[in-house]
Amino acid sequence: MIEPSSTRSRLTGTTSTAGVPAAAVVPLHRRPVAAVFRALVSLAALTGVAFDVTDSHDLGRLFSYFTVQSNLLIALVFAWSAHRAWTARPALSPRVTGAALLYICITGVVFHFVLDNASSGFSMTAQRTQLESIANQLLHTVTPIAAVLDWLLLTAPGRFRFVFAAQWLLYPLLYFPFALVRGALLSPGTDGRYPYPFLDVDLHGYLGVLGNAVVFGLAFYVLGLVVFLVDRFRPGPRVRP
Repeated sequence: MIEPSSTRSRLTGTTSTAGVPAAAVVPLHRRPVAAVFRALVSLAALTGVAFDVTDSHDLGRLFSYFTVQSNLLIALVFAWSAHRAWTARPALSPRVTGAALLYICITGVVFHFVLDNASSGFSMTAQRTQLESIANQLLHTVTPIAAVLDWLLLTAPGRFRFVFAAQWLLYPLLYFPFALVRGALLSPGTDGRYPYPFLDVDLHGYLGVLGNAVVFGLAFYVLGLVVFLVDRFRPGPRVRP
């Protein structure tokens, strides 16, 4: 009986590995640097969320923020990636890691250029406690920068596909009706009824909010395309991924 994993040529006497898994031909290796770094990123995201939870008086409002949701996703994906890197298992699907990267980049970009910018028209600048300030920096600055560094320095290039940029928009598109439905269920005048000023129906009306959503959605798609193009042409990591 011929073994299913290999066949021997009667003419050459060589063994074909056509049915052998790639891991059996090229052994996977532990990636301790990537594992430790990703574990620290996951810890930073969880710490930021924990600080916000400790200082929050409205957990429903807190967990409605895209910032908190994207950081929880980063914590999960990076913890999972750290485990796989430490145990010499294959990397996560680039569709998953790319989505997490894009969402945390959206968090950082929107915060620094829109929400924390008094001239943007959608500013959310306010007095913060010391704990809130630390959480703010962890969630909006540390985790986005760390996720980008992990991508550029510890991840093999060329794994993202063009179609991913559109697929990654599913979560932001679903977040839009989530924010509107949540706001509609709360009483008018409720503090934080809508999570962000550009989604505030009381200020802009439904038509205005829809226009804002289209503009932001297009911007997010462009950002996804930028991630795809950079990944396509960037050099490989210097540290073994």
